Amino acid sequence: MGPPDVIRVIAESDLRVGGRYRIQMVMANDVHDVSGIYREVVTNEKIVFTWAWKSTPERESLVTVTVKPDGDGAIMTLLHEQFFDETARDNHNKGWTAIMDRLAQAVEA
Repeated sequence: MGPPDVIRVIAESDLRVGGRYRIQMVMANDVHDVSGIYREVVTNEKIVFTWAWKSTPERESLVTVTVKPDGDGAIMTLLHEQFFDETARDNHNKGWTAIMDRLAQAVEA
């Protein structure tokens, strides 16, 4: 979980509606710390959770991840919305794209 320059990830999760999670992405000279609350959990189908950086907790956004069967595999869709501004949207798009690319490489390996 993290862009290519992440050295280590520390994650805690209580995966249930109302449960909390926290992810720390450790980089050479920085730590990105995000947390939130699970709003919806549907086993093998959907997870909806809030997303707020420790540095800007008032800028809470919303992430929805869905998974649908597709032949021998599955299609995962990630929607991140309710951003504070366009810059936040664009920065998150870059981050999520890098993370999804890494996930695709791991699954294909």
